Amino acid sequence: MNAEILNVLEQPIFDSAIVNFEKRTHDPYSSKNLNNNDEIHISIQQQDTYTAPYFSVLYIRGRLCRAADGMPSQTATLDRMGVLLLFSEIRYVMNAETVDKSRNPGLTALMKGYASFNQNECVSLENAGWSPDPHFFDSNGNFDVCIPLKMCLGFAEDFRKIILNTQQDLILIRASTDTNAIINTAADEPMKVELERVSWRVPHVSVAELQRLQLLKCVNSNIELAIPFRSWELHELPLLPETQTHMWNIKTSTQLERPRYIIFGFQVARKNNISKSMSQFDHCNLNNFKVFLNSESYPYDNLNIDFSKNFYATLYDMYAQFQSSYYQKENEPYLTTYTFKHLAPLVVVDCSCQKEVLKNGAVDIRLEFNTKQNIPKDTAAYCLIIHDKIIRYTPLTSLVRTY
Repeated sequence: MNAEILNVLEQPIFDSAIVNFEKRTHDPYSSKNLNNNDEIHISIQQQDTYTAPYFSVLYIRGRLCRAADGMPSQTATLDRMGVLLLFSEIRYVMNAETVDKSRNPGLTALMKGYASFNQNECVSLENAGWSPDPHFFDSNGNFDVCIPLKMCLGFAEDFRKIILNTQQDLILIRASTDTNAIINTAADEPMKVELERVSWRVPHVSVAELQRLQLLKCVNSNIELAIPFRSWELHELPLLPETQTHMWNIKTSTQLERPRYIIFGFQVARKNNISKSMSQFDHCNLNNFKVFLNSESYPYDNLNIDFSKNFYATLYDMYAQFQSSYYQKENEPYLTTYTFKHLAPLVVVDCSCQKEVLKNGAVDIRLEFNTKQNIPKDTAAYCLIIHDKIIRYTPLTSLVRTY
């Protein structure tokens, strides 16, 4: 309780700064180039508009069918986030400069989503293909989804302001195969996904006269505007050696783009295997895991995990604490301890608090981990690095710079 309850003379405030906020559909240059390996280019050409990419969605409509005769299948379905698994890359571009991109956006959205979402959010995200059920398709295999852009790109999740007078492009590249997006109990029945439409629905914002004059003054003064956000960068080690001890030198990052969070997971014989789900991960009897930023290790202590004895409480706690650190909100993890072990036993490392020595130069990122038993055959490792990024743009001159 505070003194605010005593302010009985307070008058109501009506917010009329925004007079119109409506989503407009933008389509690709060509509606026919929606097949495997095609580049789907969607552009917002108008440079005198205000848009809000944070609220934008990808609308995708298609059909799941047998590759041989185009008929629907009784044994196949799309995987969790299967529509995004149809793409190998998504890029957001301003004035011909790449602002943010996601490699393998389906797997990136899954790893980030398992850590970020709660059960209530996932109800509405069924419309994005998060949890396809039998009602997702009609009898002919038709489906459609609306995927929030903030599920695909860190820029769209973090930057919650309008973009002023700037040409914007969204570029999607279809993967070379649809296999990773589909689960089929009849493994000898080849399937395909035929996309009929891919659109970008972006809110266009109209403002009141006072706000219009203020924004016009901002543009004409040639001020450089900042776009700070956290970018998601997925790295893949496609074939791990069948040993117990592993070291993975991932990359050397700049001072600004040093990691804030690391999300790591194994997959055993799932890639290009239509009978196994690409949305699930395997624990591979992980015992210890450390992230090294130069010589600093995260976490400090050994984890001493043993999945065979159900000793993984520390690992689950690291996963469950992600939301309070990343979003500054109460933790509401999507996975229970049981589903964490059997669906997505991910290693989530918070390295957002760093010593000064890491802020003054390049940072080498290295992972060291060991398992109780040899890594199984055909095991891939995935590491999602979440790091800071700043883009600055000048609406008057159309200049875009990366820092």
